[in-house]
Amino acid sequence: MKLFRKVIFWCHLLTGVVVGLMTLIMSVTAVLLTYQRQIIAWADTRDHRVAPPAPEASRLPVEALIAKARESRTDTVPVTFTLQSDATKPAAIGAAGGRVIYINPSTGDVLGEGSKSVRDFFRVVVRWHTSLGASNENRATAAAIIGACNLCLLFMVASGLYIWWPRSWSWPQVRNIIWFKRRLPGRARDFNWHNTIGFWSLAPILIVVSSGVVLSYRWAGDLVYRLAGETPPAPAQPSGNAAPQRAGSDRGAIQSPLDGLNQLFLRAERQTAGWQSISLRIPQSVEAPITFTIDHGNGGQPQKRAQLTLDRKSGEVINWEPFSSYTTGRKMRSFMRFAHTGEVAGLVGQTIAGVASLGACFLVYTGLALAFRRFRAWLAPRPKESTQPVSSPIEEAKDAEIAKNC
Repeated sequence: MKLFRKVIFWCHLLTGVVVGLMTLIMSVTAVLLTYQRQIIAWADTRDHRVAPPAPEASRLPVEALIAKARESRTDTVPVTFTLQSDATKPAAIGAAGGRVIYINPSTGDVLGEGSKSVRDFFRVVVRWHTSLGASNENRATAAAIIGACNLCLLFMVASGLYIWWPRSWSWPQVRNIIWFKRRLPGRARDFNWHNTIGFWSLAPILIVVSSGVVLSYRWAGDLVYRLAGETPPAPAQPSGNAAPQRAGSDRGAIQSPLDGLNQLFLRAERQTAGWQSISLRIPQSVEAPITFTIDHGNGGQPQKRAQLTLDRKSGEVINWEPFSSYTTGRKMRSFMRFAHTGEVAGLVGQTIAGVASLGACFLVYTGLALAFRRFRAWLAPRPKESTQPVSSPIEEAKDAEIAKNC
């Protein structure tokens, strides 16, 4: 058992050294992305105020609002339309090229576009988080490296728990490795921080890392379904119309039909009470059905989201998919995406994930510092026993305590 523990310790240490820099990049970017959705929403709408409408005022038809956005810029290719239940919030029209146009749903006044600088900043951070900032031609390779790093981190979480596990569960010994101590010298301080931060951030880091593995690998996503006793779904086949459009690249898309969208939108509003936002993807054909995303939460909680598909001509319901209709495997897989960011648990979950990511930054720092000190001591020449003692009794006691907990 002692040999096995030593093997696990050295595998933990060497793995941490190898993936330390990439882990630090992912952790720092994860901290920056903690409140990404809220910051973007604030930056987009802080200058786009909508006065509370009069009690007798009604919202303009969806077709008219989209047409207003088209008129604001002739190169606008509307792709999505989103309406908030809060009448003081503007409607959002997503356009090709990643632009978002905000419009007053009561008057049709175009308020402006979303904050390009903030969105560009987070786009860069996301690229570093998911593919180490690689360019398009190298992004697949970088994403594979990130996936492998996630697997290594999963091993480090499991092995770190094994190494941390006290040999005896006496309160004094447990307290020494789950709480911060003051006025410790460098090595003892790093060791204390590594143990304490690792203990308190273990659960959220495990969730973030394991969900990251699921997002990185198809086999991991399929495993979620198999654990639920289900057959994984077949990979989605890309359609010829799935490619994102660029502004001005498809002039026919600008003339896409809008007739009847408002009646269908009103039908979607009646489908369920208490919704916070409803989004639709603007169709490019009068034959295509229309799918609405109805959200009862804050946008990052799959358990509060549903999809409604209506026939374009008749308005009949083709498909209604609330979260409760999902299979267990699909529910688990849906949770994984937003468990990675903590959004599944709302603002509290995001905060916990952000704090855990900050803790991971300190774990990388303290782990590399401890490894550096260990390798430096290993490379240093050994003094002769007859002329100088190896260490003082105090240092020997510290080394024994560290070795006992390693």
